[in-house]
This record gives sequence, structure tokens and C-alpha cells, in this order.
Amino acid sequence: MTVLSTEYTWAALGGDPAAPARVSSVARTGVLASRLPVRELARACVGCCALAAAELGVLRAGLPELPKVRVDDGAVATALVSERHLLVDGRAPVTFAPLSRFWRTADGWVRTHANYPHHRARLLTALGTSEDPASVAAAFAERTSAEAEETVYAAGGLAVALRTAKEWAAHEQGATVAARPLVERGRLDSAPARVLAPIGTAPLLPAAGIRVLDLTRVIAGPVATRTLALLGADVLRLDAPQLPELPDQHADTGFGKRSAVLDLAADRRAFEELLAGADVVVTGYRPGALDRFGLSPEALAERRPGVVVAQLSAWGAYGPWGERRGFDSLVQVATGIAAIEGSAAEPGALPAQALDHGTGYLLAAGVLRALSDQVREGGSRFVRLALARTAGWLMSGAEQGQQAPVSGSAYDDAYDGPEAWLAERNSALGRLRYALPPVSFAGGPVDWARPPGVWGTDRPHWVH
Repeated sequence: MTVLSTEYTWAALGGDPAAPARVSSVARTGVLASRLPVRELARACVGCCALAAAELGVLRAGLPELPKVRVDDGAVATALVSERHLLVDGRAPVTFAPLSRFWRTADGWVRTHANYPHHRARLLTALGTSEDPASVAAAFAERTSAEAEETVYAAGGLAVALRTAKEWAAHEQGATVAARPLVERGRLDSAPARVLAPIGTAPLLPAAGIRVLDLTRVIAGPVATRTLALLGADVLRLDAPQLPELPDQHADTGFGKRSAVLDLAADRRAFEELLAGADVVVTGYRPGALDRFGLSPEALAERRPGVVVAQLSAWGAYGPWGERRGFDSLVQVATGIAAIEGSAAEPGALPAQALDHGTGYLLAAGVLRALSDQVREGGSRFVRLALARTAGWLMSGAEQGQQAPVSGSAYDDAYDGPEAWLAERNSALGRLRYALPPVSFAGGPVDWARPPGVWGTDRPHWVH
């Protein structure tokens, strides 16, 4: 069994070994071209997410057999760069700020992430420079990569030294992450089996009526909750009023959701009322950052027995980097991906933020599988993933030489661009062009029920 296969990934999610036989793929050449097997990783993540949705749908609708799942490389490749296809009233968003890039150091390279204003300010404070790129470049050139990494992180900014895969494997954080399973999942208590209302099949919405508290930012977590919204969940995203999301990022990942602001410290009662009615809590902040608000899986399960807690981090919630912030681009640099995808002249990058998107679909699959397990066996559940672990999974696929077709595929070499998987609709944000969801199974939804609204303008309460 190859590691970047539906079978392997489904087993990591604890699913029935017979279920992947219901999955077929449309393989298209030329999509997500890279030295590493990105297409295979994306295909496995999306396929398992659709399979997990179909499984829950069968339980709720009383269907006699699992619906067939179809994974189209064209749809997957388009969705994995959804932020690049987004247009708002014809305007293309800026996906990376000017100071989010590679910089030469005295002995190599670092990559920074400064899309958010507070991260940009901390970076400049650490370096003692202005926003002028020439000044930033000069400050990095005076430091080694290791010195730059530590200096910026000590100031609360984000900069990661370029490492090879061998160097990451020898790093304490790399070794710690590699020892963990791809998907960490488990049971927190002996809460009774979940009883879900029956659902119809036109369309089949496996997560209908499920309430999801979305405490995530950037891409991976919002992709997971965007997918749960597609499948019928009532997803309420909560953000701190002092930390607004980037507008274009919200436009890309806000489909199907409602968006509210809530100060967890000042509005404790409001949050507890939301938690009392929630079925799922998804968090994507730096590990430990939310624990002071009583948002660890154990604390949440104690106050809300039967909850599913899904946690996402960059580096994993353990090891010397367990409490560090991180982003897809930085994880690529630390784990050796940027070195592999680059050249002797400069580092490179994957053709998509595949760690973010792939992990997002895996996280949604983990939530759906946890809900199915609860119907059968009960128990509050947790699901935990890390971008760095997904990176290791991708690298292990490369070590196997895995860039081969999967079983059960239908082959269609025609790929004329992403247009077949793009749609347009009006919204409160303007006219949107966007990527359609790649999660597809017989009878399932083909688009979100609602476009994104204006960030932070919904009331923090459940609709039903």
C-alpha cells in the first residue's frame, strides 16, 4: 500500500478498509506539476474527505450502500489554489505581502511571513529596520540563517531557516513530528452515542444540523470548516475583534459560513452559551494559545460531553517548536521541501499551498469520521493534525517514488485549464469568481448554499 493513497489515508482516519473501493479518480496530466508527489497527496486527502462525508450520509439517511466517490484531478488542482482563482469584482487578491518571501543570509536563506500587520511589525522590530526591502535584505545578510530565525521568533515574528530534508530529520522537532501518526485521533470520555436526526437525499448533506464553532485563521483550518459548511453544517467562525482576518482570505474561505467577533476574555458567558450548543469545535491557533480560555480538548469535553474537538497546528503540539506559530510556506522551508523544489541558485516552493489545503481536507475528514464513530460508539472525540506531519507524509511518498496512477482511475489526459471548476455569484462582498469544491460523491452538494458575508458582522449565536 503506497502512503499517498486513499487506502493508506483512510486507514490513518480509522475507516472501514472496504470503503476505498467506492472511490474512483479522473487523472489529468500536467496539474500540480512538481518534483514531489503533490497531486497524489491532494487526491488522497480530497478522496478521503468525500468518503468520510459519504459514510456519515449513509448513517443518517439510511442508505443501503455507500455512495460512489469521484475525485477529479482538475477539480482538486483548481481548489488547491482557490486563493489564486478568486476575483472580487474582477480584482485579483494579493496572496503574499511584499515582506513575505525568501531572503539571503550570511550562510544561506530564510523565509519570512508578514502578511498580517502585527507579524510585519514584529519582524521589523526584530531586525531594527524600516519596511524598505533593501534595509530588510541588508539586515538578513548580516546574520546567519539560524541567528535570523531565532532573533525574529524571539520577537514574536516569523522567519524560518532553509533546511534540507536530512537536516530536518536530524532536528529535534523534525524527529518528534516524524514519530507521530499522520492523524492523531482518540476518545476523551464515555459520553453516550450521538443521535442525529435523519436527513433527506436531495442533495445528501451529511453534516446537516451539525453546529461547528470555527476558531481558525488563514487557510488550513478555514478550508476544513468551509468543507463542513458545504456538507450542511452550521459553521460559525469566531475572531477576536482586535485581529481582523485579511479581507481576501475571508472571501476565499468564508463560503457557507457565518462570521462573528467575540472577545473570549470579556465575553465568556457568550462563548459558553455557544459551546453548550456546539457539536464540533475546530481550533487553528498556536498550540496552547487557547488553553487559558479552557479550550483544550479535555476541558471542552468536560463542559460539553459528546463534543468533537479538531486541532490544527503548524509544527505539532509537542517538541521544542510545539508553541511556535507557523504557516505552510514556512513549513515547506524547514522540512526540506523548498530545497527539493528549488535549484542551486535559490529555494523553491510547491505549486500550491498543498500542506494547508491537504491538511484542511484531512481535518474535515477526521471530524466526519469522528461523528460517524460517535453514532456507533459514543464518546467525546479529538482529531489533531500538523502541517509539518503532512509535509513528512509528502516526503515519504517521494521516497517511495510515488508518482504513479492510483487503482480504480479513469484516465483523461485533457486539461484545458480551470474554467470547468470555477463559478461566479453575487455576494455582500461584490461579484465573486471562485473555485468550486472538489469534494464529490453521488447525490452530494456541488456548491455552497451561501457566499461569504462581510467579516465579523453576524451575531454570535446558533441559527437553529
